[in-house]
Amino acid sequence: MRVYIQTDLEGVAGVRNFAEWTGPDTRYYDVARGLLTQEINAAIDGLYEGGASYVMVADSHGPGAVDILQLDPRTELMRWDWRQPWPHRLQEGFDYLIFVGQHAKSRTPLSNMTHTGNTGVLERSVNGVAIGEFGQLALCASELGIRTIFGSGELAFTEEASALVPGIETVSVKRGLREGRGDGCTREQYRERNPGAVHTHPVRARELIRAGALKAMQRAQSEPFGLIPLRPPFRMVTVLRATAENPQRTYTVQEHATSLIAAMNERGAPKPVESDEQLNDLLCEPFEPGL
Repeated sequence: MRVYIQTDLEGVAGVRNFAEWTGPDTRYYDVARGLLTQEINAAIDGLYEGGASYVMVADSHGPGAVDILQLDPRTELMRWDWRQPWPHRLQEGFDYLIFVGQHAKSRTPLSNMTHTGNTGVLERSVNGVAIGEFGQLALCASELGIRTIFGSGELAFTEEASALVPGIETVSVKRGLREGRGDGCTREQYRERNPGAVHTHPVRARELIRAGALKAMQRAQSEPFGLIPLRPPFRMVTVLRATAENPQRTYTVQEHATSLIAAMNERGAPKPVESDEQLNDLLCEPFEPGL
C-alpha cells in the first residue's frame, strides 16, 4: 500500500504566526521545520505499523519546510515544481492520501494563519463549495480513485476535512482564537489577522498523529471511506483580495465538462469584481459534504 503525504507548515503544533515562523528569513523558521518534520515522522511510523509498503512526503509549503536530515529514512521526499500541473504526481500509483501540518481554508473563523494558497486569495470554490489547499488535492485524489484517509493540523482544518471527505480520520493539534472571516481585509492585513492559537504540546501532538495515522490505515483496509462524491461539470471560482497597490478585487473562473483536474489546470482570465452584490454572489456559505 503506497501512501502520499501532503505537508504544510501553518497547521503544525507550536508554529505560531507568519511573521516569525514560516519563511526562511524569519526568527524561528528552523524550529518550525523541525516541528513539522517530527510530526511527519510520527505519521510515517503509524502508517508503516498499519501496513504501508511505501511512503512519499510532498513538501508543499511555499518556500519548503521539511528537514530531510531529520526525516524518517524509510520515506522519500518530493518537492514538486509549482509550474507543474495538478495533481502533483499523485497519479503515480498511490492508494491513499494523507495530510500533516494542514491549516484551514481562507475565511474560516477560529483558525490560526488561515489562508488558501496565499493570503491574497479571498475564497476558492468548486461547484459552489468553498475549498482550501486540502480540498484541492483531496478532490484530485477522488477523481483518481485515491482515498484521502487522514489529516492532522489545526481544529478548524479537521472540521473542514470531516465535512468534505466522508469518514476521514483527523487529529487536531491546535485551535485558533480569532472570530470572524476577515472579508474586508487586504492581502497584507489578512496575513497579520490570525496569529492567536492554543497549541498542544509537540510531544503529545506527535503521539496523537501517530495513533491517528495508524488507525486510518487500519480502518482503510476494512472500511470504504475517503472518496468525495464528484458531480460534473466542474466550475472553479477564485476571488482575490485587494492589495495595498491594487484596491480592486478580481476573480477567475476555470471550467471543464468532465474533469476537475483539467479545470484546475485551465488558466482563467482575471475579471474585476464590480459590486458588493456581485461579490456576495461569488462567495459561498458553509457547505455540505460532496460536490
